[in-house]
Amino acid sequence: MTHPTPAARAVAPSAAERAYRHLKRSILEQIYPGGLLISEGEIAEAVGMSRTPVREALLRLEAEGLVTLYPKRGALIRPVSAREIVDVIEARRLVELHAAERVWPRRAPLRADLTRWLDRMREAHAAGDVTALMSADRAFHATVVEAAGNEILAELYHRLRDRQLRMGEASFRLSPGWAEVAITEHAAQLAALDGDDPQDWLDSVAAHIDNAATVLRTLR
Repeated sequence: MTHPTPAARAVAPSAAERAYRHLKRSILEQIYPGGLLISEGEIAEAVGMSRTPVREALLRLEAEGLVTLYPKRGALIRPVSAREIVDVIEARRLVELHAAERVWPRRAPLRADLTRWLDRMREAHAAGDVTALMSADRAFHATVVEAAGNEILAELYHRLRDRQLRMGEASFRLSPGWAEVAITEHAAQLAALDGDDPQDWLDSVAAHIDNAATVLRTLR
């Protein structure tokens, strides 16, 4: 029998980590929709483990604002509120516009990375894969923020995007034509990077965020 090497065992995620990843993905992709009350036992059965690691995972998710725990009842998947949409969009706008301004002087290498993510968005849209489309869209935005070089802002932004991922899933599924608009607006950002006017680039980033906010508000 072949046994895992010590190195393989060292990098294998714990049961609590596996439960956390499963739950977070299920929440962000709305497999567990907002408003659902689910018990630790139901989750443990779904992931094939005991309740203890599930409880640890739920505590992490509560700290991230994705669930509310009720003793002896379970976890309520927190629905997206109108206030949350406003707050997340405002925070995203601050971070993304700051990052966009910072990356302009070194935009040449950034463009190649953004082109790759835009291509993946197009492929996912053509295949009708909304989850893959959202993932590529998220990576497109995160690439700009990470290129700005501020690790604290990048970490904050990833948490903001986690919150917006489940909002965005709804926008792509429920708002006809939004995927095409999003892809077109990302292409406009790439075109602005090819130009010589940094304001065009900043305006294209801001317009995309504002348009996304408009779509999200109409889904409330």
